[in-house]
Amino acid sequence: MEDKIYKTKQSIVKKLDLPRDIILNMPKITVTGDNEIVIENHKGIVLFGEDQVKINSGVGLISIYGERFEILFMGGSTITIGGKFKSIVCEGNE
Repeated sequence: MEDKIYKTKQSIVKKLDLPRDIILNMPKITVTGDNEIVIENHKGIVLFGEDQVKINSGVGLISIYGERFEILFMGGSTITIGGKFKSIVCEGNE
């Protein structure tokens, strides 16, 4: 049932040219260089360590690896993380 609702939403987004990230509850990830990441439309922090961060989203976990992580901003469903990034992995919903 949920898959049918998602497909209907996708069809509406495409026909009406609406922002996919908002309507389909998808995260928007903006990376600036290798030292700042902004994740919009997230669903909370699962793990926050100095060298690893896991953020829950509508499409699954977003894992960020690197070093010296710090939260630069957090408000509503937006988080900005600073540090030295090595990789970002979108693990998806299984």
